[in-house]
Amino acid sequence: MSQPFTTIYTFYRDGFRSMTVGRTLWKIIFIKLFIMFVVLKLFFFPNFLKTNFQTDAQRADHVLDQIIRPAVQN
Repeated sequence: MSQPFTTIYTFYRDGFRSMTVGRTLWKIIFIKLFIMFVVLKLFFFPNFLKTNFQTDAQRADHVLDQIIRPAVQN
């Protein structure tokens, strides 16, 4: 059972070691993910519930109200 996992692991390990352009691409991918999930969250997605409600009960009531409220018809 461990033989296929060992083979797969060595395949990927050797592949990543021999990459030249791939390392640069992986660095770009990680930088973009960092920007998307850390920087954008800090500046563009404030914690709405934390800033507008003081207790967990108020937050829960607001979320429940938003979930079960019927959609507004235009």
